[in-house]
Formats: sequence, C-alpha cells, structure tokens
Amino acid sequence: MKIETLTVHAGHSLTPNENEPIVPAITLSTIFERAEDCSYKHGHIYTRASNPNRRALERALVELEGGKAAAAFASGSAATLAVFQALAPGDHVIATEGFYGTTKLLLDVMKPWGLECSLVNTSDLGLLRSAIRPTTKLIWLETPSNPQMRVSDIAEVAKLAHSSGARLLCDNTVGTPILQRCFELGADMVMHSTTKYLCGHSDVLGGAIVSREDDAFFQKIRMIQSAGGAVPSPFDCWLLHRGIRTMSLRVRTQAENALAIAKFLAGHPAVEKSLYPGLETHPGHDIARKQMKQFGGLLSFLVRGGREQAIRATTGLRIIRRASSLGGTESTIEHRASVEPPNFGTPEGLLRLSVGIEHVDDLIADLEQGLSKV
Repeated sequence: MKIETLTVHAGHSLTPNENEPIVPAITLSTIFERAEDCSYKHGHIYTRASNPNRRALERALVELEGGKAAAAFASGSAATLAVFQALAPGDHVIATEGFYGTTKLLLDVMKPWGLECSLVNTSDLGLLRSAIRPTTKLIWLETPSNPQMRVSDIAEVAKLAHSSGARLLCDNTVGTPILQRCFELGADMVMHSTTKYLCGHSDVLGGAIVSREDDAFFQKIRMIQSAGGAVPSPFDCWLLHRGIRTMSLRVRTQAENALAIAKFLAGHPAVEKSLYPGLETHPGHDIARKQMKQFGGLLSFLVRGGREQAIRATTGLRIIRRASSLGGTESTIEHRASVEPPNFGTPEGLLRLSVGIEHVDDLIADLEQGLSKV
C-alpha cells in the first residue's frame, strides 16, 4: 500500500469481521485475566508490559516506517533515553549537535553513568569521520536538524556507521515517514517524538523507537520500556493512532506552506537569512532533494538586529502563537535561545517557525505584520 493509505489503515484490522467496530475501543484495564491453564491467551499480562492500544500503535509505526519492531514511550525523551541505556558504560555515541533535548540527556544523564559522547555537525562528513572511535557504537542523526535546519546525508552516514561497526539511528521527527524513508537509506533505527507530526494536534505526549530488525539490541530497548515503565497510557496511544490517520494530509500541506513562507522570508528586508532546505540557496538543498519527498513543515529565520528585534517581531503576530514544540495543525513560533542554556550555539536572532495547516496567505500576512515592528 502507498503511504497515504497506510496512514489510514496501519495498525487496524483489514480482515472484515461482522459487527467489528471501525474505530477501536480504548482498553483502560491495567490487568488481564488468565485462562484456566494460567496462560494469557491474548498475550497481555499488565499494561506496563503491553496493552491492546499500545500494541496496535506499535504495529502501525512498524508498517509506516517499514521496519520489523517498534516500542512506544511516554515521551520522545523517554524513547531517546532507552536507546542510550541499552548501550554499555564506555561505549561512544556521536550525535548531531545543537538539539537541546538529546544533548542534555547525553551530557547530564548518560555521561556521568559512563557513556561517552561527541556532538558533531553531522552535515560535515569529514568532521563526522574524524569523530569515530573504536568504541563508537551509535551515530544519532537528526536531519533536518532542529532548529538550525542542517541537512545530513543519511545514506553516506549509514555507510560510515556500518564500516565502523556502529548503528545508525535517525531522528525522523521533522522528516516524518511521509517525507523521509530512513530505512531505505540505510538507517538501523528510527526515533520519533510522536508528540509532533504523528499526533499533529498538540494534545498527546509520546515517543517511539522503530527498528529495521527485531534483534538483540532492540529487545534490550523493549526490556527497558517494560521494566522502566515510561509507557504511554492507553488513551494517549488511542489519540496518537487516531492522529496518524490524517498525517499525510497535514504534513504535505505544512510542507507546501513552509516552502512558500521560506521564500517570502528570504526576500524580506528585516530577515537576515531564511533557513529551510527547500530553498535552492540552502547548503543542504541537493541532499534534501535526494532523500526527501518534500522539505517539511519546520523552518527557522534570522531577524536583523539580533535578540531584541527577533522577540519584538513575535509580539506583532496574531495567528501564529508563541509556543514551544512543533508539528501541530496550528502555526507556532519560538525564540529558541530563550529556552536553551547560554552559549548553546543557537543565534540570538533566530526564530523557529512550525508551520501549520492555515491558509498560507494568512500566515504570510501575519508574518509581514510581525516583521513590520522590527
């Protein structure tokens, strides 16, 4: 099936049964009755370990990404942490620099535990190659990167990872399975903050790891999921599964809007630079065009005058809301340096824009109104 059809039907039964509900029920029970022989005939023991709604969601994620196994978590951070915990003290991780959440987990949580890490501009293959050590077990790639919108070549990074005996994990939150097929490009695992585009409505917190193979490393992640208990509730799984059904429509509209807005911003006198891989002037445009069907609904831009002028531009907006996160139906904007540690590397004049599904003319008019204050 094509990806548009999969988003509607993935994880749902395609075998017609009389009186079967089209919309699945929510199974809130935390416990499941044993059969007379003390077995669990439906495979569920306790909701921390498994639940019908989580199983259906994980099956949908496998089908969407084209993998073999998936584990859903209560947040993207919990999913990320489970991968790092599946490694061993002394192992080395290379991760795309500039992404605050992953960086914080590596430096503040896992490094004291004994995991070694290098934060690298992974769009530079030379830098990436020089960072690889004999102990490198994982390359954590985010492309396009948030918020500086750098593009890394997934296929080339996969070759580097595999030649050194490491796994490649792609954070595909921004790319989504609609626009970027990471397994087809050589990735071993895919991570999603399902809070973002998969849910699409800014009302569910979640994360997931999808694996190309149901191997021993993934089974360790699965064990951490169950033993650690950072799992989504049945209702959250149900909401997320429902959100996925409209993902292809949302993501394509967001990407179309984002490209038009990026072009508008590139020509605005108050904007120093428009950062979007769909622009031909973007240094990663050719790679993005090769590995993406469209260029996504996230972009950033640098406002002339730095921090004060960037913040001032947001005060004139009426449709676009000032908020963190991304991927929702509504457009949101954020001054990223305000929520990151000092000297983290994000320019003070940078605004990150998550483009929604509103009419693009209204969004451009709103941005024009905001930038008129600069």
